[in-house]
Amino acid sequence: MQKAGFIGLGIMGKPMAANLLKNGVSLAAFTRSGVPDDLKQAGAVACDSPAAVAAHADVIFIMVPDTPDVERVLFDEQGLADALRPGQTVVDMSSISPMATREFAARVQKHGAEYLDAPVSGGEVGAKAGSLTIMVGGKQASFDRVKPLFDMMGKNVTLIGDVGAGQVCKVANQVIVAATIEAVGEALLLASKAGVDPARVREALMGGFASSRILEVHGERMTKRTFDPGFRIELHQKDLNLALSTAQSLGVSLPNTATCQALFNACVAHGGKAWDHSAMVRALEILANHEIGQQK
Repeated sequence: MQKAGFIGLGIMGKPMAANLLKNGVSLAAFTRSGVPDDLKQAGAVACDSPAAVAAHADVIFIMVPDTPDVERVLFDEQGLADALRPGQTVVDMSSISPMATREFAARVQKHGAEYLDAPVSGGEVGAKAGSLTIMVGGKQASFDRVKPLFDMMGKNVTLIGDVGAGQVCKVANQVIVAATIEAVGEALLLASKAGVDPARVREALMGGFASSRILEVHGERMTKRTFDPGFRIELHQKDLNLALSTAQSLGVSLPNTATCQALFNACVAHGGKAWDHSAMVRALEILANHEIGQQK
């Protein structure tokens, strides 16, 4: 079994690391706030820097919020690059810029290490269940070496193409997710303001062509008004910024994505950057002067 490292133990990273430990993987870990006690009790070796993680591991996973965070993990003092050696593989599972990903990979490869980008979808629920969708960019041989570890964290693991392809796929995923959240929010808000029980509307729609995982999970969040974060609005904003900037560089128009971003911006303006992304519906509710489930 390969020795693994994990950097970034937040809402997503911690349960992903826990699943590696549950499957008997030797794991070294680092996070700025300190490795949680339960992971240490499960066998994780706590390290004081990314470089220290690299000294312990053959495969090093990164799961941090944004492009600058990945760059710091890789290239700051005591970053991974200070300790990388030939034969190691760096796997960035964060959702970041495809262009920056290609640049980071080239710099890592100069140290003799391989690089995969492997962003995920499935949220905190999928991370805990080990059922994430993992979208991978990189060389086939590197993917094949890491695949057994991916399978401990996810159920749908796909090599999309060369380095950066995983990030492009994740951006496409986030466009679809945002647009679907917006559509579900509009539909349930319309039903509610028309005096119809939105929970029953959701239940009925789950049996038809409008059924989706987002209608199932986030539609329920909307009707029950439970917006504690599984995936924060500020992170989805970041992903849509990546989508819009990538689209601009390619000369592609994404009008619905821009609308979703404007709704997220409205949520943030009302103090909601840490709300779950299903709370996009709150911006629609403000426009309608009506909350889902509110009596007329």
